[in-house]
Amino acid sequence: MTRAAMSTQDDDGQVAGGICWSGLTHPGRFRPNNEDTFLALKFDGHEVNYLGKTGRASLEGSDFVFAVSDGMGGAHSGEFASRIAVDRITRLLPRSFRLKAVGLADGFADVLTELFAAIHSDLLQLGASYAECAGMGATLSLTWFRPGWMYFGHIGDSRIYTLPREGGISQLTHDHSHVGWLRRRGEINEREARFHPRRNSLNQALGAGHQFIEPQIGAVEHRPGDRFLICSDGVIDGLWDRQLDELIRTNPVGPGHITAAQRIINEAVEASGRDNASAVVVELPIPREEP
Repeated sequence: MTRAAMSTQDDDGQVAGGICWSGLTHPGRFRPNNEDTFLALKFDGHEVNYLGKTGRASLEGSDFVFAVSDGMGGAHSGEFASRIAVDRITRLLPRSFRLKAVGLADGFADVLTELFAAIHSDLLQLGASYAECAGMGATLSLTWFRPGWMYFGHIGDSRIYTLPREGGISQLTHDHSHVGWLRRRGEINEREARFHPRRNSLNQALGAGHQFIEPQIGAVEHRPGDRFLICSDGVIDGLWDRQLDELIRTNPVGPGHITAAQRIINEAVEASGRDNASAVVVELPIPREEP
Protein backbone atom coordinates (compact mmCIF):
# COMPACT_ATOMS: atom_id res chain seq x y z
CA MET A 1 0.00 0.00 0.00
CA THR A 2 1.30 3.44 -0.94
CA ARG A 3 0.01 6.79 0.27
CA ALA A 4 1.14 10.32 1.01
CA ALA A 5 3.17 10.70 4.19
CA MET A 6 2.26 12.87 7.15
CA SER A 7 4.74 14.46 9.55
CA THR A 8 4.60 14.27 13.34
CA GLN A 9 5.48 17.64 14.87
CA ASP A 10 5.13 19.50 18.12
CA ASP A 11 3.46 22.89 18.43
CA ASP A 12 6.57 24.73 17.20
CA GLY A 13 6.91 22.57 14.08
CA GLN A 14 9.92 20.79 15.53
CA VAL A 15 10.11 17.01 15.40
CA ALA A 16 11.39 15.31 18.53
CA GLY A 17 13.82 12.55 17.57
CA GLY A 18 13.05 13.42 14.00
CA ILE A 19 14.38 13.99 10.53
CA CYS A 20 14.14 16.92 8.08
CA TRP A 21 14.84 16.86 4.36
CA SER A 22 14.81 18.92 1.17
CA GLY A 23 15.43 17.70 -2.36
CA LEU A 24 15.56 19.14 -5.87
CA THR A 25 16.65 18.21 -9.38
CA HIS A 26 17.39 20.51 -12.33
CA PRO A 27 18.26 19.75 -16.00
CA GLY A 28 21.01 22.38 -16.06
CA ARG A 29 21.45 25.15 -18.59
CA PHE A 30 22.38 23.18 -21.70
CA ARG A 31 20.85 19.69 -21.70
CA PRO A 32 17.37 19.16 -23.19
CA ASN A 33 16.33 16.44 -20.74
CA ASN A 34 17.01 15.47 -17.14
CA GLU A 35 18.55 12.04 -16.60
CA ASP A 36 18.79 12.56 -12.82
CA THR A 37 16.16 11.26 -10.41
CA PHE A 38 15.92 11.65 -6.66
CA LEU A 39 13.81 9.68 -4.23
CA ALA A 40 12.42 10.44 -0.76
CA LEU A 41 10.61 7.51 0.82
CA LYS A 42 9.15 6.48 4.17
CA PHE A 43 8.23 2.88 4.89
CA ASP A 44 7.55 0.29 7.56
CA GLY A 45 6.42 -3.33 7.49
CA HIS A 46 3.00 -2.41 6.12
CA GLU A 47 3.12 0.50 3.69
CA VAL A 48 5.28 2.78 1.57
CA ASN A 49 4.93 6.56 1.59
CA TYR A 50 6.35 8.82 -1.09
CA LEU A 51 7.61 12.04 0.45
CA GLY A 52 7.53 15.54 -0.96
CA LYS A 53 10.50 17.74 -1.83
CA THR A 54 10.63 19.06 1.73
CA GLY A 55 9.37 17.83 5.06
CA ARG A 56 9.83 16.88 8.70
CA ALA A 57 8.85 13.64 10.39
CA SER A 58 9.55 11.42 13.36
CA LEU A 59 12.04 8.56 13.06
CA GLU A 60 10.04 6.46 15.47
CA GLY A 61 8.19 3.57 13.87
CA SER A 62 9.32 4.15 10.26
CA ASP A 63 12.45 4.03 8.12
CA PHE A 64 13.43 6.72 5.62
CA VAL A 65 15.28 6.36 2.33
CA PHE A 66 16.77 9.20 0.28
CA ALA A 67 18.56 8.47 -2.99
CA VAL A 68 19.97 10.10 -6.12
CA SER A 69 20.45 8.30 -9.42
CA ASP A 70 22.12 9.68 -12.55
CA GLY A 71 21.20 7.83 -15.76
CA MET A 72 23.35 7.33 -18.82
CA GLY A 73 22.68 6.12 -22.34
CA GLY A 74 21.56 7.30 -25.76
CA ALA A 75 18.35 9.23 -26.50
CA HIS A 76 16.15 9.04 -23.38
CA SER A 77 17.44 5.71 -22.08
CA GLY A 78 19.52 7.43 -19.38
CA GLU A 79 16.40 9.06 -18.00
CA PHE A 80 14.64 5.68 -18.14
CA ALA A 81 17.56 3.96 -16.35
CA SER A 82 17.55 6.31 -13.38
CA ARG A 83 13.79 5.98 -13.02
CA ILE A 84 14.06 2.20 -13.06
CA ALA A 85 16.63 2.40 -10.27
CA VAL A 86 14.43 4.42 -7.92
CA ASP A 87 11.32 2.41 -8.85
CA ARG A 88 13.07 -0.82 -7.85
CA ILE A 89 14.07 0.72 -4.53
CA THR A 90 10.42 1.48 -3.85
CA ARG A 91 9.37 -2.08 -4.69
CA LEU A 92 12.22 -4.15 -3.28
CA LEU A 93 13.53 -2.42 -0.17
CA PRO A 94 10.30 -2.51 1.88
CA ARG A 95 9.85 -6.20 0.98
CA SER A 96 13.39 -6.97 2.07
CA PHE A 97 12.77 -4.99 5.24
CA ARG A 98 9.81 -7.19 6.13
CA LEU A 99 11.76 -10.37 5.45
CA LYS A 100 14.82 -9.32 7.46
CA ALA A 101 13.36 -7.09 10.15
CA VAL A 102 14.79 -9.34 12.84
CA GLY A 103 18.52 -8.73 13.19
CA LEU A 104 18.57 -5.84 10.70
CA ALA A 105 21.65 -4.32 12.30
CA ASP A 106 23.61 -7.35 11.08
CA GLY A 107 21.72 -7.90 7.83
CA PHE A 108 21.50 -4.43 6.26
CA ALA A 109 24.53 -5.12 4.06
CA ASP A 110 22.85 -8.18 2.58
CA VAL A 111 19.63 -6.25 1.95
CA LEU A 112 21.44 -3.42 0.13
CA THR A 113 23.72 -5.78 -1.81
CA GLU A 114 20.69 -7.73 -3.04
CA LEU A 115 18.92 -4.49 -3.96
CA PHE A 116 21.82 -3.23 -6.07
CA ALA A 117 22.20 -6.64 -7.72
CA ALA A 118 18.50 -6.70 -8.65
CA ILE A 119 18.61 -3.22 -10.22
CA HIS A 120 21.80 -4.12 -12.08
CA SER A 121 20.23 -7.30 -13.45
CA ASP A 122 17.12 -5.42 -14.63
CA LEU A 123 19.16 -2.80 -16.48
CA LEU A 124 21.38 -5.41 -18.13
CA GLN A 125 18.36 -7.40 -19.26
CA LEU A 126 16.66 -4.36 -20.73
CA GLY A 127 19.89 -3.29 -22.44
CA ALA A 128 20.23 -6.72 -24.04
CA SER A 129 16.57 -6.93 -25.08
CA TYR A 130 15.95 -3.56 -26.70
CA ALA A 131 18.22 -1.74 -29.12
CA GLU A 132 17.21 1.66 -27.80
CA CYS A 133 18.28 0.57 -24.30
CA ALA A 134 21.68 -0.84 -25.28
CA GLY A 135 24.39 0.37 -22.91
CA MET A 136 22.05 2.24 -20.63
CA GLY A 137 23.02 2.43 -16.99
CA ALA A 138 22.82 4.51 -13.83
CA THR A 139 24.70 5.60 -10.76
CA LEU A 140 22.97 5.19 -7.43
CA SER A 141 23.71 6.73 -4.03
CA LEU A 142 21.23 5.62 -1.37
CA THR A 143 20.87 6.46 2.32
CA TRP A 144 18.63 4.53 4.71
CA PHE A 145 17.85 6.21 8.03
CA ARG A 146 16.78 4.42 11.20
CA PRO A 147 17.03 5.64 14.81
CA GLY A 148 20.72 6.14 15.56
CA TRP A 149 22.07 4.82 12.26
CA MET A 150 22.31 5.65 8.56
CA TYR A 151 23.02 2.73 6.23
CA PHE A 152 24.17 3.49 2.70
CA GLY A 153 24.80 1.87 -0.65
CA HIS A 154 26.60 3.47 -3.56
CA ILE A 155 27.91 2.87 -7.06
CA GLY A 156 29.15 5.38 -9.64
CA ASP A 157 30.14 9.02 -9.20
CA SER A 158 27.15 10.53 -7.46
CA ARG A 159 28.11 11.18 -3.84
CA ILE A 160 27.07 10.99 -0.20
CA TYR A 161 28.59 13.50 2.22
CA THR A 162 28.37 13.68 5.99
CA LEU A 163 28.42 16.99 7.86
CA PRO A 164 28.77 16.32 11.61
CA ARG A 165 27.30 18.83 13.99
CA GLU A 166 30.81 19.82 15.18
CA GLY A 167 31.61 21.16 11.70
CA GLY A 168 33.34 20.12 8.50
CA ILE A 169 32.29 17.98 5.55
CA SER A 170 33.51 14.52 4.49
CA GLN A 171 32.75 12.42 1.44
CA LEU A 172 31.50 9.01 2.58
CA THR A 173 31.43 7.38 -0.83
CA HIS A 174 34.13 6.55 -3.36
CA ASP A 175 33.88 7.82 -6.92
CA HIS A 176 34.00 4.64 -9.00
CA SER A 177 36.38 6.02 -11.59
CA HIS A 178 40.10 6.13 -12.32
CA VAL A 179 40.13 9.78 -11.23
CA GLY A 180 38.41 8.86 -7.97
CA TRP A 181 41.05 6.19 -7.38
CA LEU A 182 43.83 8.72 -7.97
CA ARG A 183 42.18 11.13 -5.53
CA ARG A 184 41.88 8.48 -2.80
CA ARG A 185 45.58 7.64 -3.23
CA GLY A 186 46.47 11.29 -2.76
CA GLU A 187 48.00 11.58 -6.23
CA ILE A 188 45.70 14.43 -7.27
CA ASN A 189 43.72 17.05 -5.33
CA GLU A 190 40.10 18.19 -5.60
CA ARG A 191 40.87 20.81 -8.25
CA GLU A 192 42.98 18.45 -10.38
CA ALA A 193 40.24 15.81 -10.18
CA ARG A 194 37.61 18.22 -11.46
CA PHE A 195 39.58 19.13 -14.58
CA HIS A 196 41.07 15.69 -15.28
CA PRO A 197 40.36 14.53 -18.89
CA ARG A 198 39.01 11.18 -17.62
CA ARG A 199 36.80 12.60 -14.87
CA ASN A 200 33.57 11.31 -16.48
CA SER A 201 34.80 7.78 -17.21
CA LEU A 202 33.24 5.29 -14.78
CA ASN A 203 34.59 1.83 -14.03
CA GLN A 204 31.44 0.80 -12.14
CA ALA A 205 27.76 1.56 -12.66
CA LEU A 206 24.44 -0.26 -12.63
CA GLY A 207 23.85 -1.75 -16.08
CA ALA A 208 25.94 0.02 -18.75
CA GLY A 209 27.35 -3.34 -19.92
CA HIS A 210 29.20 -4.05 -16.66
CA GLN A 211 28.98 -7.76 -15.93
CA PHE A 212 30.10 -7.53 -12.31
CA ILE A 213 29.59 -4.81 -9.73
CA GLU A 214 30.90 -4.22 -6.22
CA PRO A 215 28.73 -1.52 -4.65
CA GLN A 216 30.11 0.30 -1.64
CA ILE A 217 28.03 -0.59 1.42
CA GLY A 218 28.45 1.00 4.83
CA ALA A 219 26.88 2.44 7.96
CA VAL A 220 27.49 5.47 10.15
CA GLU A 221 25.95 6.53 13.44
CA HIS A 222 24.02 9.78 13.45
CA ARG A 223 23.22 12.22 16.25
CA PRO A 224 20.99 15.28 16.52
CA GLY A 225 22.66 18.13 14.65
CA ASP A 226 24.26 15.94 11.98
CA ARG A 227 23.51 16.57 8.30
CA PHE A 228 23.93 14.52 5.13
CA LEU A 229 24.04 15.40 1.43
CA ILE A 230 23.28 13.08 -1.50
CA CYS A 231 24.04 14.65 -4.88
CA SER A 232 24.79 13.92 -8.52
CA ASP A 233 28.01 14.82 -10.31
CA GLY A 234 26.32 17.85 -11.87
CA VAL A 235 26.46 19.48 -8.43
CA ILE A 236 30.13 18.61 -7.97
CA ASP A 237 30.91 20.06 -11.40
CA GLY A 238 29.89 23.48 -10.13
CA LEU A 239 30.73 23.55 -6.42
CA TRP A 240 33.71 22.75 -4.22
CA ASP A 241 33.29 20.80 -1.00
CA ARG A 242 33.80 23.91 1.15
CA GLN A 243 31.00 25.66 -0.74
CA LEU A 244 28.67 22.74 -0.12
CA ASP A 245 29.51 22.94 3.58
CA GLU A 246 28.72 26.67 3.68
CA LEU A 247 25.47 26.35 1.73
CA ILE A 248 24.13 23.52 3.88
CA ARG A 249 25.03 25.17 7.19
CA THR A 250 23.55 28.54 6.20
CA ASN A 251 20.54 29.05 8.46
CA PRO A 252 17.40 30.17 6.59
CA VAL A 253 16.12 33.58 7.62
CA GLY A 254 12.64 35.07 7.30
CA PRO A 255 9.44 33.87 5.63
CA GLY A 256 9.67 32.18 2.25
CA HIS A 257 13.30 31.16 2.69
CA ILE A 258 14.67 28.68 0.19
CA THR A 259 15.74 25.21 1.26
CA ALA A 260 19.28 23.89 1.52
CA ALA A 261 18.74 21.74 -1.59
CA GLN A 262 17.47 24.79 -3.49
CA ARG A 263 20.51 26.85 -2.45
CA ILE A 264 22.85 24.10 -3.67
CA ILE A 265 21.10 23.62 -7.01
CA ASN A 266 20.86 27.37 -7.67
CA GLU A 267 24.59 27.83 -7.04
CA ALA A 268 25.63 24.70 -8.97
CA VAL A 269 23.60 25.58 -12.06
CA GLU A 270 24.84 29.17 -12.03
CA ALA A 271 28.48 28.10 -11.60
CA SER A 272 28.37 25.36 -14.23
CA GLY A 273 25.03 24.04 -15.47
CA ARG A 274 26.71 21.75 -18.00
CA ASP A 275 25.04 18.67 -16.54
CA ASN A 276 21.84 17.74 -14.74
CA ALA A 277 22.10 18.52 -11.04
CA SER A 278 20.29 16.88 -8.11
CA ALA A 279 20.67 17.25 -4.35
CA VAL A 280 18.97 15.91 -1.23
CA VAL A 281 19.90 17.40 2.15
CA VAL A 282 18.93 15.47 5.30
CA GLU A 283 19.20 16.86 8.83
CA LEU A 284 18.71 15.30 12.23
CA PRO A 285 17.51 18.37 14.14
CA ILE A 286 18.50 19.12 17.71
CA PRO A 287 15.33 19.01 19.84
CA ARG A 288 14.34 22.30 21.43
CA GLU A 289 14.75 22.48 25.18
CA GLU A 290 11.63 22.87 27.26
CA PRO A 291 11.22 26.44 28.62
